[in-house]
Amino acid sequence: MPPDKIITHNFYAKIFDMISKLKLNILFGDILGGINSAIIALPQALAFGVATGFGAGAGLWGAIILCFIAGIIGTKTPMISGITGPAAIVLASIMHTLHYDVNTVIVIIAMAGILQIILSMTQLLNIVKYIPYPVISGFMNGVGIIIIILQLNPLIGHATLSNTVDSIQKFFINIHSINNEAFLLGILTLLIVFFIPKKINKIIPSTVIALIICTFVSVKLGLDVDKISTISVEFPRLTMPKANTGDIINYLQYAITLAIVLSSESLLTGLVCESLTKTKNSPKHLIAAQGIGNIFCAMTGTLPGSAATMRTVAAIKAGASTKIAAIVSPVILILLLYKFSWFVAEIPLAVLAGILIKIGYDIIDVKLLKVIKYAPKDDLYVLWTVFLLTVFYNLIVAVGAGIVLAALLYAKKAADNTKLVQKTVYDTEIMELERHLEHDYHHKIRVVHIDGQFFFGSATQLISQFDELLGTKYLILNYDACESLDISAVFAFEDIIMRLKAQKIKVLLVIPNESLYNQLEKLNIIKQIGKRHVFYSEIDAINFAKKIYNL
Repeated sequence: MPPDKIITHNFYAKIFDMISKLKLNILFGDILGGINSAIIALPQALAFGVATGFGAGAGLWGAIILCFIAGIIGTKTPMISGITGPAAIVLASIMHTLHYDVNTVIVIIAMAGILQIILSMTQLLNIVKYIPYPVISGFMNGVGIIIIILQLNPLIGHATLSNTVDSIQKFFINIHSINNEAFLLGILTLLIVFFIPKKINKIIPSTVIALIICTFVSVKLGLDVDKISTISVEFPRLTMPKANTGDIINYLQYAITLAIVLSSESLLTGLVCESLTKTKNSPKHLIAAQGIGNIFCAMTGTLPGSAATMRTVAAIKAGASTKIAAIVSPVILILLLYKFSWFVAEIPLAVLAGILIKIGYDIIDVKLLKVIKYAPKDDLYVLWTVFLLTVFYNLIVAVGAGIVLAALLYAKKAADNTKLVQKTVYDTEIMELERHLEHDYHHKIRVVHIDGQFFFGSATQLISQFDELLGTKYLILNYDACESLDISAVFAFEDIIMRLKAQKIKVLLVIPNESLYNQLEKLNIIKQIGKRHVFYSEIDAINFAKKIYNL
């Protein structure tokens, strides 16, 4: 073989070898991610199944069916699906309202899946990115508190109730007749899930450790506590939900509520997944796949769900990068179910209650609570309205009321600050300086002005625009508004800084307004940038950037 052909042959062989290794690494990461997400999904699916009144088997088989179907026909990224906290709360509420008529609830689940498919064909999915942060935070805090309240009775050995007010009232009655064995198991579960070292939790989730240890203790000591008792290992039979026109009209409100919650949760998980994988997903494709999966859940009498944030993040952090992880995860769950069904039947309900209390705590928005004393009053009004309505009335009404209230408060604020004034729009010296900056430094140093009000409505769009600054070494960010930022904008500001740092871009911040500077300093935004990188004058920032660039 001629030398030139040998060289060409070796070159292609190396390329082929590199591609093969890359594919193997991707496959290994997807398998590991699928296993990791399945381990997290197991206790959650069992616990939510019991909490909703459907049973542990319905929760587990629902996670298997939805994740497998949505994984195959869904987005390319590793989106792990199954029952989540918000969906479980809605289903528990519907079950309670309809007096645990499972057949009717299955019809509602099928209707919700169909509504999701219809929703995926519209532009309504874009609305989710305009929901203010206090609304999302109030909703998630409310869901977390509901989950905790509903588990207070099973934690002390009594039956689960699906209404927060009833649960609180019954708890104060049941506290006088505690099942001590169940209560001690519940306390042991809480100690494990809350205080196990983080190093161990990263390898094996604390909820799985609690499930194994506490169930083992219960079996070995022969404790007299309520257990799951039975769980079917057979694949659920396919049956078509039957409903007439009257049923569809009567139960449409419940189906709409469920469809909105399932879709919103999936869209939020999709945004998180995009942020981690740097890959764009089609919201329409995502919701259509979830809708089809939930229709199959209804046909098998199992729990519906959505793309689950915690499980998806776990899969991605374990190395998953494609939809193979979403197929591996349910396969692992099936293997665990068939191999350890006897163990699952022995799991005490008090242990599941302890696990759900930890899940409820994890849902609570601790990030906002840390800075809540610095949040504007308008944001707090919205947050508390959504929170209280979520806990004591209705989830969808809570979100709707929060959005309306936030819009009204902003409209009032904007109207109060609207004035007709005359001022010089451009500074000639600065304009000339910026023009020379672009020419001399070839966009290595850029000046970006945030023009207009930076609030929850513009935050998402502004964040996306900062992804277009590749090649820039120093970014001078000029924001000269007079008003303080709302909490959504503060977190958006933080996100912008993190994204720019990830792109190896140094941020120089120009803030002429002292009150805005003080707000950002209290919220640790100035600390993240560095005080020496914050200026009151744009000219000073430009001179500083040129000086350090030329070093």
